[in-house]
Amino acid sequence: MTGYVDFEDFVVARRDALLRTAYLLTGNHHDAEDLVQSALIKVVPKWTRIQDRPEGYVRQVLVRESVNRWRGRRWREVTTAKVPEVMHQDGTDRIALLEDLRSLSPRQRAVLVLRYFDDLTEADTAAALGISVETVKSHARDALERLRHQQTGEEQSAATA
Repeated sequence: MTGYVDFEDFVVARRDALLRTAYLLTGNHHDAEDLVQSALIKVVPKWTRIQDRPEGYVRQVLVRESVNRWRGRRWREVTTAKVPEVMHQDGTDRIALLEDLRSLSPRQRAVLVLRYFDDLTEADTAAALGISVETVKSHARDALERLRHQQTGEEQSAATA
């Protein structure tokens, strides 16, 4: 038993973690809030069946909803030539991270977010996404390689400019 007496207790206890995951999946605070809300709406009718293990189930719904939203919206996205420079209080450029994450496929992004930001095991990530552990490993490897390549390419471009 997880210790969550009811749905409201779960939402209060895990809201920030779910919002963080949703933000990393969407790259936008408003979309993250909408994503969490739509995932929780889908979970409510199944709560009595999943209340002993809600975290994994909710994350799985969150990721699937994110992918469905991405598929439905991709034709409406507008690209810009230059991303605005925004520095946050902690001094890191979070926009660069979000842009790098957006360059990945939705499944690769989901694997990285669940594995490295939410600190799930490979098995838990596989369960949340409904894929095999080997697929989690290959997506993580390919996504990290792509991010490394982008970083190296950017550093080389800056050095030659």
